Amino acid sequence: MSKKVTAGYDQLRQFAPAFAKVNDDVLFGQIWSRTDDLSARDRSLITISALMATGAFEQLGVHLNRAKENGITRTVIAEVITHLAFYVGWPKAWSTFGMAKEIFASDDEAADSPLGTLFETGDPNPYGEFFTGNSYLNPLLFDQEMGVSMANVTFEPAARNHWHIHENGYQLLIVTGGEGWYQEDGKEAKSLSKGDVILTKEGIKHWHGAKRDQWFEHVAITFGQAKWFEPVDESIYEGLDSGG
Repeated sequence: MSKKVTAGYDQLRQFAPAFAKVNDDVLFGQIWSRTDDLSARDRSLITISALMATGAFEQLGVHLNRAKENGITRTVIAEVITHLAFYVGWPKAWSTFGMAKEIFASDDEAADSPLGTLFETGDPNPYGEFFTGNSYLNPLLFDQEMGVSMANVTFEPAARNHWHIHENGYQLLIVTGGEGWYQEDGKEAKSLSKGDVILTKEGIKHWHGAKRDQWFEHVAITFGQAKWFEPVDESIYEGLDSGG
């Protein structure tokens, strides 16, 4: 965690100094920092599940905010709460939704992407079966005779496409906002930010998408057709430093 937690020190340093130290230094200072073993995003999901199950709503509000910082989107948190409702109880779900709606209010529409680039975000990606996480597509140009298409693609934090190649052509990516990754099979991943340009030649297996705590957006100019393969292994993606 990049921001040091001082809640224990602030509230309990005089009444329960030992508890305050364990809370700030061990739980949040050490356990939450072990992202090599379990990502901060997954720790947030686990913690929210436990707090919702036990009805610890005062702490739950804090951790919903932390979950948003760790890349959890409105769509994901709504699905998590809905799933948990069947296991921990409908009233607890209603109470959790009340807090989540306020905390994730700015994510209520796809158009609320914080990037604000040249093109509109577009609609939920119709090729979502070939993506992990939520992404949005705004088609800008398609010429069937020339076999060329151009689209604005927006990725929510941690979203990325599957491994794929381009047949009978190539693809040019122009990053217009946020931060993301591009990786070719057998090579190190490249960190991408606004202004970066990537050319992928025919037959090169690769993937690209957002860092786990950043939105990401690029214009994709594609000649030919994409052939899709397996999703990016979670251990490979989580092993990348977010850099955010």
